[in-house]
Amino acid sequence: MNQTVPAILIGLLAGAHTSSWGMYKDAPHEGFTLLKYFRSIIVASIAALILARFVELDLSRASHLAVFFGLVYAAERLTLELWKSFIREEDQSKYFIPMQFGILGKPIQSRAVRWSVLAAILVLLVVLLYGANQLMQRYPDANPWLVLLTVGSIGGWLTAFGGAWKDAPVEGFETFKFFRSPGVALTWAIVMAFFTTNWIYIAIAGAGYSVASIETYKTFFFPSKPRGKFAGKPILFPKVLEQRWMVAVLYACIWVAIISFLVLGFMGPREGLLP
Repeated sequence: MNQTVPAILIGLLAGAHTSSWGMYKDAPHEGFTLLKYFRSIIVASIAALILARFVELDLSRASHLAVFFGLVYAAERLTLELWKSFIREEDQSKYFIPMQFGILGKPIQSRAVRWSVLAAILVLLVVLLYGANQLMQRYPDANPWLVLLTVGSIGGWLTAFGGAWKDAPVEGFETFKFFRSPGVALTWAIVMAFFTTNWIYIAIAGAGYSVASIETYKTFFFPSKPRGKFAGKPILFPKVLEQRWMVAVLYACIWVAIISFLVLGFMGPREGLLP
């Protein structure tokens, strides 16, 4: 089967999903531009096309589409967060919590230092992926729940430590916030484990869905609460508050599509780590 069309579809959905919650929260503070809105859509679509060539998923099956969405979402988020933290040059004074990599809440100005840390992070990710793959090959009959509690939740732990490193020096350490990402990632990893036996897919897709769920909670359950990085900052574009309902409608439609993939995945043919 040609994987290109469903891959592009998933890329568009994943990119529009992240673009929409980002616009809803950030545009009142920094304005709306089409270039910024379509950035995630373009990155997610490229990631989807690349991943479709290498992952062992049949995108004609709803269960595999559900897993693929999580993979693409995680790839897009990782790519842009690393770019914003380590490569992008931007005035950080507009933020309450700096987006650029720093130590104890103070952004590191040295490009050489930031890029060195980025290289170390990429090496760590490669080592983790390689290690997970080796364990999967060596212990194909490992207890599924042990796999989920360790490998399956690792994406959530990485997110938790990364968030604490960036946010805690500025707004303080929050126990619930720290453990939220691993808990949500584990929950989604369990769902993904019904659709695939691949430990790496389960971990990455679970992390992708974790970000999607947590950002939905933070954005739409508390629409009047400024995003952490803009806490205490003035709303410079109040007109956006009247216009952003349009992306909220699009966002809801995307969630309907995602939930449809998940429901159809459980109803259709599937082979997963969990029966």
